[in-house]
Amino acid sequence: MPELEPEVFDSAIVPIAMTAGSDHVLVYCNEAFRTLFGPRPLGVPAREAFAEPRAAPFLAMLDEVYQDRTARQVTSPRTTEGAARGDSGVRHFVYSCSPMVSRHGPGVLTVAIDTTAQVEAVQRAELLSEQRHQALQRYEALMSAVSQIVWLMQPTGEIEELVGGFQEYTGIPWRPMIDQHWLSAVHPHDRSRLVSSWREAADGTPSMFVCTFRMRTASGVYRHVQSRAVPIVRDGVPVEWIGTTADVEDQWRNRLRERLRAKVAQVISANDVPQAFAAVTDAVVPDLTDVCAVFLLPPGGQHGTAGTLSATRIASTAREGLPSLPPMSHELRRLGPVAQQVVDSRRPRLFTFAAGDPPAGVLPDLSMSWLREARATSITMVPIVIDTAVVAFAVAAGCADSPPPGPADLQMLGEVLHEVRDPLRQALELQRTRHTALTLQRALLAPTPRVPGAELAAQYQPASRTAEIGGDWYDSLLLPDGSLTLTIGDIAGHDLEAATSMSQLRSMLRVIAYDRSHLNTPAESLTRLDTVAEGLDIAPLVTAVHARLERRPGGGWHAAWSNAGHPPPLLLPASGRPRFLEGDGPDLPLCVAPWMSRTTWHYELRPGDTLLLYTDGLIEVPGTDLTEGMAALAEHAEQARLRGLPLETLCERLLAAAADRRDDAAVIGFRPIAPGRVLSARLT
Repeated sequence: MPELEPEVFDSAIVPIAMTAGSDHVLVYCNEAFRTLFGPRPLGVPAREAFAEPRAAPFLAMLDEVYQDRTARQVTSPRTTEGAARGDSGVRHFVYSCSPMVSRHGPGVLTVAIDTTAQVEAVQRAELLSEQRHQALQRYEALMSAVSQIVWLMQPTGEIEELVGGFQEYTGIPWRPMIDQHWLSAVHPHDRSRLVSSWREAADGTPSMFVCTFRMRTASGVYRHVQSRAVPIVRDGVPVEWIGTTADVEDQWRNRLRERLRAKVAQVISANDVPQAFAAVTDAVVPDLTDVCAVFLLPPGGQHGTAGTLSATRIASTAREGLPSLPPMSHELRRLGPVAQQVVDSRRPRLFTFAAGDPPAGVLPDLSMSWLREARATSITMVPIVIDTAVVAFAVAAGCADSPPPGPADLQMLGEVLHEVRDPLRQALELQRTRHTALTLQRALLAPTPRVPGAELAAQYQPASRTAEIGGDWYDSLLLPDGSLTLTIGDIAGHDLEAATSMSQLRSMLRVIAYDRSHLNTPAESLTRLDTVAEGLDIAPLVTAVHARLERRPGGGWHAAWSNAGHPPPLLLPASGRPRFLEGDGPDLPLCVAPWMSRTTWHYELRPGDTLLLYTDGLIEVPGTDLTEGMAALAEHAEQARLRGLPLETLCERLLAAAADRRDDAAVIGFRPIAPGRVLSARLT
């Protein structure tokens, strides 16, 4: 081995030292060595020159290299505080020791290489990696704590579950692809919407994807979840999506509850029972069920043979995509013993069955036919109890691939029905009171007589928003000479006092017309009535049309009438357009100026002509004047006449077409017929 000359290392920038002999006498160190390690005495063994404890590994390596003449290296940190270079801190070195021979004999050459920068870079990288690992662990723990599934999706549809929970939530093993297997856990009614929403987000401008849908849980019950995802975009193109899926059933039901309450609030303003129950069915479809119907029980409830029940389908609503519901009918439909059991137990009952195969005897045949056509799979019957009595029951049905309702759905349906008890009670009470008032009103209105050579019909309809007795009336009276009187009138007010006044005036006018039938004109009869009513203070204000009809040869009738402030009679000629018989205008109402003279007007009715007397309830339209209502009445009447409807049916149609039902309404019609025919009309 050639001898090394120590002086060749004087200008080296790395620290270098030489030792000689087995005692490792320090024979040389360059300036860089002294700068880093401080002055070291030459000519002394290394154990004296490097007496600090941290030098022990270095001294042991000197022994090994000297003995087996094999190069070695050791890494060691070193605190440079107080060193000759003036800086301080921990620095890292690699000490490389190699055997050599110098003029001092065999020894060891030591080179110190500063690796502080490399070591610190590695340490920083390790620290960053550890921090990232800790952050991921914290994120996973956080996601697990809030019951979210965290996933990463590639544009190809491959999906990775970063934070698990899918299998635990759904009971379905996780699969790394969005396919029908994965979608099988999604509610059938939500699948197409979920897929289309995702495609729209993925194919369009990169933006956040948010979709709420129902997912089947491991217990088989569907719950609402919400998936949210954001794209990772590079060069304007999404390269992957990171998202979460979380259970939001409680939040969804709270929002649904508020929406249902807002819808159910419509029941409070409902004018009648059908409208009130229609608001209920509209509220629950389609959020809670595919179809909902309400069957109203009659006051007695029990009809037909033992164990059977009858009811009227009073309201029904179905979601889009299902067959059209059967038309409403006021007829009582016989139900089966199952409905009786639900009513008796006052508990909901759920039936599940194969699509389109509902059990027999649950609902009326017409409803069962519809359920079969709609491929219903479940029926839920819920009694509606008001004041300890079952007044109706609701039927909710799931159709096609809809799963049966779960306990939460039944609870929500029960809450809706509970919310509407008070307004339904009011609507039912109003219906009962209106029925009583109508019965009393009709008792005060005499049935129309049979009139040879003419049709005669009359109809009365109470106001839809009041349970009071109205002041509208009509009357018809056959006189001894064969003539006929017709009267239509309206007394201000909707109470018992108005009804009493109406009854008194009607009776007095009948007496006046009958007593001097061959002498009194209609104007004279109204004048006498006006005088008596004013003198006895019977009513504050009365409008009326009083007519006298006398038979003419050939089937015609002569009409004479007087108008006391009332809407004019409507004439529907057998040929020609309808027109109002207004004359020069009406006289003053009754009970205003009884001393004023009144006018009698005349018209010759031919067979087939129709004369209609009516109250203002048929022509009053909110926000318009009476002329528009009169034009609408004439149009409805003409359409009915052109269809050849019987007079009684025509009157029914006119009442049904009334634009505003806030006031009661009455109509009486007269139609001459060809000789030889005798028709009768009845109050309906």
